[in-house]
Amino acid sequence: MAELKTFTARNRRVDYSGAEPFFPAPVTRFAGAELKAAPAPLPSTPPGPYGDLSRAPASEILRIVERVTKGQPNPGRRRIAVRRVFSVLEEMPGDTWQERWQASGFDDEGAESVRVLAREGDRVDSADLIAGIKLAFCLRVVRPSISGFRANRFRDYPQRFRELQPDPLLEKFFAAVDAFDVHHMHRDRAKFDLTAALTTGGIALEDLTPSALLHFGMECKRLGVTHGSKAGATRFAGLGTWQVLHQMGHFPPGTPRPCGPTSIAASSPSPSSSTATRIQHQGVRQLLIDYLTRRRAGTDYTTITALARQLANTFWAKIETINPGQQDLALSPEVYDQWREAIKRWDRDERRTRADDSGILLAVRALYLDLHSWAIDEPEQWAQWVVPCPIRPKELKGFARRKREIHQRMSDRIRVRQPLLPTLVAHVEGRYEHLTGLLKKARAVELGETFEHDGHSYRRTDSDRDRTWAKSQDEPLVRVTNEDGQVLNVTLTEDTAFWEWAGLEILRHSGIRVEELCELTHLSIRQYRRPNNEVIALLVIAPSKSERERVIPMSADLFHAVAQIIRRLTPDGRPVRLLNRYDPHEKTWSEPMPFLMQRQNGTQRSVISPTTFIHMFARSCEELAETHRAFADMTFTPHDFRRLFATEIVNGGLPIHIGAALLGHLNLQTLQGYVAVFAEDIVANYQRFLNHRRSLRPEIEYPEVTPEEWAD
Repeated sequence: MAELKTFTARNRRVDYSGAEPFFPAPVTRFAGAELKAAPAPLPSTPPGPYGDLSRAPASEILRIVERVTKGQPNPGRRRIAVRRVFSVLEEMPGDTWQERWQASGFDDEGAESVRVLAREGDRVDSADLIAGIKLAFCLRVVRPSISGFRANRFRDYPQRFRELQPDPLLEKFFAAVDAFDVHHMHRDRAKFDLTAALTTGGIALEDLTPSALLHFGMECKRLGVTHGSKAGATRFAGLGTWQVLHQMGHFPPGTPRPCGPTSIAASSPSPSSSTATRIQHQGVRQLLIDYLTRRRAGTDYTTITALARQLANTFWAKIETINPGQQDLALSPEVYDQWREAIKRWDRDERRTRADDSGILLAVRALYLDLHSWAIDEPEQWAQWVVPCPIRPKELKGFARRKREIHQRMSDRIRVRQPLLPTLVAHVEGRYEHLTGLLKKARAVELGETFEHDGHSYRRTDSDRDRTWAKSQDEPLVRVTNEDGQVLNVTLTEDTAFWEWAGLEILRHSGIRVEELCELTHLSIRQYRRPNNEVIALLVIAPSKSERERVIPMSADLFHAVAQIIRRLTPDGRPVRLLNRYDPHEKTWSEPMPFLMQRQNGTQRSVISPTTFIHMFARSCEELAETHRAFADMTFTPHDFRRLFATEIVNGGLPIHIGAALLGHLNLQTLQGYVAVFAEDIVANYQRFLNHRRSLRPEIEYPEVTPEEWAD
């Protein structure tokens, strides 16, 4: 059998073998993968299925509408709708329909829908106005802004736009979306987002650049947040559109592949330049950029990012605040003492104190010493900045004491959380089992029917959206109304509950890091056959922090959690989907791999991020705090489960060198720092040691001694 390899974004030396794309990738027409959000330039000849109608009389537009609606239901109603809209626009100032549309106020940010012009209580007139403005957009008579477009709710806009645009590339996009392996709701959203981007941009699909779609997605997100429309922010995000266009080969090579425009981080500037933007002195700013650039060659992205924050923000930005006229690195004792006092307060409001500032002092001291040594070989670049280090040697003493204090705080943290872990596990498991049963019962009843579950009454919702979902070939989303009248999306909440349960089980039964959890793939599951033919399931952890692969034998609980994940990801015998994962630490994309921690997130399918698990556990702790006072102002982090696992296996008698191998520690002292020793463990283990030593000694008969003899 061929050897299976597990890869990670940090493992650079492997030649990845990518998966076949969904669609053949033609050569893109764009020169480069520029990812700076910017609207697409307007073409010299604006796209229009019936030519330039910006100055056409309303009668001409009505004849075109009559032609394109011939043979369709209610053509007269559509002509009435268009006549109604253009009769309103004709009253506005301007020479073109575009100028009149902008003068109407319906194109402004935060504008209302054109429905406000309808006669009071006349629903037909309101529908006519929406239908008329939809045809005006599709015929490219006016080009709305994103705000003006999203203020109106259109029905079947993508299909109407497609019918009126003689664009073979647009037809190809719709065919690609129909072949996209996601829920039909997400396919419809991808079509809608593309047609909205083309309409508001005034361009054809061939002119839609990655930068233009990025601009569209970010603007829609901004408008959704600005106007308090969370649904709007996600509805117009363009995530599915981005994925399909990338797989079609519409975007140039090098464009981030898997995620939508609102989540692109690959275009972020390097830490050396982005963190130095707050520095006013251009000479020091360039010095830090050069210094970090040189240091970056020998370290990873996470370390260099932390170093950049310490030097640029915590060190020099505060120095400039204290002494705005500082021109070099030579700090006076007064400025240095004020800076030492300032870094003790580390949050924005300066209300919380920093427990340990030794890391900052070491980073600053390393800067001064590096400049001293580099100036010998390259004096032309570094010598002008060489000055005595302001950090006094006595300030760097006491590291052993500080490390003991840190270890003590971590041990106290674990001692508090260990007795609460069963409560958290029971809560997460109970919620997942409750929602699984609720989803099963809700799917078994018809829309609008009432049913009972766990002693509570629910009613399956029966809206237009629910009826549309029920008619689709995909498994419909299920929503119910509880006894309080609240609408619950059972499909979504059950999915979230499952992944929280799965993440919790794997973390607490394996002790892996949360980054390693997110990097698990189907290839991480192996088996080992012992000489007695016993088969042991293994979980292979890809190289991460220590750049060393390790193997963890799976317990029954761990194997059950992994098996449930694979069962969920492989319905009807389908393989686990190949996805690209973005590494937020290394700022890189992985090759397509069958990641286990993947879920459908809106219009895209993506790997769950470590931050998502952190928020999941924090939410559960908040829920438990309502009934358990011990959870008040407390949360479990993924690394807490790693420390709890280490404490359990070591206090349970596992040799410490075996525990270090399971956790991926290169130094036994690192594992010792993870283990919290309890008083009961000390007593029990020492008593076990004494009993064992006593059992090895020969029995000695001691003469009986009376109390009187003892007294003598």
